[in-house]
Amino acid sequence: MKVIKTISEMVAWSREIHRAGKTIGFVPTMGYLHEGHLSLIRRAKALCDFTVVSIYVNPTQFAPHEDLARYPRDFERDEQLCRSAATDVIFYPETREIYQPDHFTFVGTEKMTGKLCGLSRPHHFRGVTTIVAKLFNIVQPDCAVFGQKDAQQALIIKKMVSDLNFPVQIDVAPIVREEDGLAMSSRNKFLDSKQRQEAASIYQTLQYVAAQYRKEKPDFNQLKKEAANFLNNRAECQIDYIEFLDAENLEPPAADRPVLMAVAVYFGQTRLIDNIVLS
Repeated sequence: MKVIKTISEMVAWSREIHRAGKTIGFVPTMGYLHEGHLSLIRRAKALCDFTVVSIYVNPTQFAPHEDLARYPRDFERDEQLCRSAATDVIFYPETREIYQPDHFTFVGTEKMTGKLCGLSRPHHFRGVTTIVAKLFNIVQPDCAVFGQKDAQQALIIKKMVSDLNFPVQIDVAPIVREEDGLAMSSRNKFLDSKQRQEAASIYQTLQYVAAQYRKEKPDFNQLKKEAANFLNNRAECQIDYIEFLDAENLEPPAADRPVLMAVAVYFGQTRLIDNIVLS
């Protein structure tokens, strides 16, 4: 396994692989890897000949008041996990390598970002689409794997790839959960024991609503109220949002199409997201 830290070396490696007629699968991450990330790596390996994992905590997707400095980092641990998953290359650049001092070009998908996480984190997705576009140009992957846990992000990346003609296949992998249903996340480490126990109620809420949805013609306003009551009765938390949107384009839901139920919840200062597709 190689660790590459510069753009020039990463580009040269990718060109060499493509000249040999081989394909590259890519998993972009911010590090502090867990089993959810490893499932994406294994999926990329199944799709392509070689696998690249980027580890980079991207500053442009954090607002000044958000947890950039607090975001967990442990490269030695990440390196061991990537090696255990038979990753071929870790791309591990510094910020001065990614963003020049006079950088002012950004990529946006405004129609899809002004909802869900984009409402409470208005800077977030412009940073995400910009760094992913840059990484696609650097790594030159044939396919890239994202997680369904970040459903809005995955749909936005798909739209960016389509609109800007990136020659990259986007694959979205299922959510990986703990035994009690909590979606795996690097931020779970910030939960204390009580918060960690109560955080499982997020998935319980999703399952409850899914059962209600199957019973009768959906009333999304009523389902939203029921979901909030269900969650608040089981956890000491602050709900950022509970929303129902079209699972493919984030437009208002229609009963004859798959519906994304997405939630964001604060436990103390830790913000967790999760979702389920209703059909």
